[in-house]
Amino acid sequence: MFTGSLVALVTPFTDGRVDFETLRELVNFQIESGIDGVVPVGTTGESPTLSHEEHKKVIEVVVDEVGGRVPVVVGAGSNSTAEAVDLTRFAKETGADGTLQVLPYYNKPTQEGLYQHFSTIAEAVDLPMVLYNIPGRCGVNMAPETMARLAEIDNIVAVKEASGQLDQASQIAVSCGLTILSGDDSLTLPIASVGGQGVISVVANIVPTDVKAMTDAILEGDFATARQWHNKLFPLSKALLSLATNPIPIKAAMAILKRCSDEMRLPMVGLDADKKEQLTRILADYGLLH
Repeated sequence: MFTGSLVALVTPFTDGRVDFETLRELVNFQIESGIDGVVPVGTTGESPTLSHEEHKKVIEVVVDEVGGRVPVVVGAGSNSTAEAVDLTRFAKETGADGTLQVLPYYNKPTQEGLYQHFSTIAEAVDLPMVLYNIPGRCGVNMAPETMARLAEIDNIVAVKEASGQLDQASQIAVSCGLTILSGDDSLTLPIASVGGQGVISVVANIVPTDVKAMTDAILEGDFATARQWHNKLFPLSKALLSLATNPIPIKAAMAILKRCSDEMRLPMVGLDADKKEQLTRILADYGLLH
C-alpha cells in the first residue's frame, strides 16, 4: 500500500509560528518532484513541540494541499494510547490515507503493552497504520514476534524500521507480511536487500527526485542502478543524521538552499556555525549549490 519514496516532511516556522504558506509550497515541490507519499508531523516534522491544535492544523493543510495526488501518512503516535486514538480519528476524518504510529516513548512498555497499544488504535479507527520502530528515541525495541502478531490485524500494513539492525529487518521479513520501509536514508538499500520496499526519507526534503530514482530501481529489482544512487546519496544522508539530532541538519540545509527557515523550537536549537560550514560543503559537493 505504501512503498517507494515517502518524504518525512519538515514543519517550517516563522517568528515562532507554523508557516503554513511555506508548508504548502514544500508539499507542491515534493509532488512536482514525483514523490510517492508525504509524511507530515513525524519526528522530522517536529511534532513534539507542536501544540495539539497546530499538529491537527498541519494535518489539515497537508491533506488539503495534496488533494489526493499522493498518499498522505500522518504522524498520529503518542505514548498515551488514548491520545493516539484521538489523533488517528482526526486523521481519518480529515482524509489522510494512513497514520505513522511511533512506539510509546519514555514509559517503555513491555512487548505485550506494545501489542495492546497498537491493536487498540487499529481496532478503534479503521485506517491503515504504519508502525514506527525507533528504539534510539523511544527506549524500547519492538520485537519481530510482536510485529508478526500485529500484522494479523488487517489495517496494520507496514513498519518504518529504524533500529539500525539488518538482522531485525530480516526477521521482520521472514516472520510476517508487513511492508518494510527504511527509517534511515543511509540504510534504504541495505534494508531493501533483505526485503524492504522503500523509505520514509529525511533527505528527500531536498533531493526527492534522487531518492525516488533509487527506490524506483529497488522496486524494479535493478540493484546495480540502486547502488549507484545509494553511493551518491550516502554522504549527504549521513550528514543529515550525524551532524546533529534530526531535524536540525535538514532544517539547516533547507535554509541554505532557501527552501524554508532553519527556525526551530526549544529544546531544539539550530546547527552551530562550524557544522553549518561543513554541511554547506557537502551540499556543494552534491551539486546543490553553484
